[in-house]
Amino acid sequence: MSVVSSSGFSRYAPQVSAPDPTSQAKSNRSLLDVIRDLEGASTELVERNKTIFFPGDPAERVYLIRRGAVRLSRVYESGEEITVALLRENSLFGVLSLLTGHRSDRFYHAVAFTRVEMVTAPAASVRAAIEADTAVGLRLLQGLSSRILQTETMIETLTHRDMSSRLVSFLLVLCRDFGIPDDLGITIDLRLSHQAIAEAIGSTRVTITRLLGDLRQSGLVQIDRKKITVLDPIALAKRFS
Repeated sequence: MSVVSSSGFSRYAPQVSAPDPTSQAKSNRSLLDVIRDLEGASTELVERNKTIFFPGDPAERVYLIRRGAVRLSRVYESGEEITVALLRENSLFGVLSLLTGHRSDRFYHAVAFTRVEMVTAPAASVRAAIEADTAVGLRLLQGLSSRILQTETMIETLTHRDMSSRLVSFLLVLCRDFGIPDDLGITIDLRLSHQAIAEAIGSTRVTITRLLGDLRQSGLVQIDRKKITVLDPIALAKRFS
């Protein structure tokens, strides 16, 4: 009677260990949970138009926006200040020291565009958490990717030389990041003065007032108590595409 060899196979199913609930819970933590649980973490409130850090300040902490919006800008030798990102809730910033691996200086000027609530943590604590748990590094990488995308979008907005196109592009970005759909269209959930918009896109208050007036007369936007509602985003984009 011949015997068939079954070397390398087993008639019994392999033992599969149950997933570690602790590891699963860690991987499901939000970026806010990760930052808030770090050693030395704290919550900070910053009033509108107040500086969070200046260019050249030591990069000692990492920031996560819990509520509000933060404007990141660069000042060039000509004296012109250009917005590189307008960050929303759950955005991570101030991470240059993590990328370089040593203490660095701030590259941007960070200002509270609205009243902001932030969770901050020492850069050293963030680095230690990344080294101890790869899931933390993944969460931070996801947050950083979102931040880079916002910067690229803002740079794309500022490439328009025609100021009316630049304004429209900026309004569409705000609709995407801060917009709330309602019966009228999409309302940007920020109180925006003409001066604040002008500073964000490198224009003047007088020019922004005139251009917004044109958009309002065309039935494309509505403004009430510094809140802008884009009545038809598709029509707005097509008009200046």
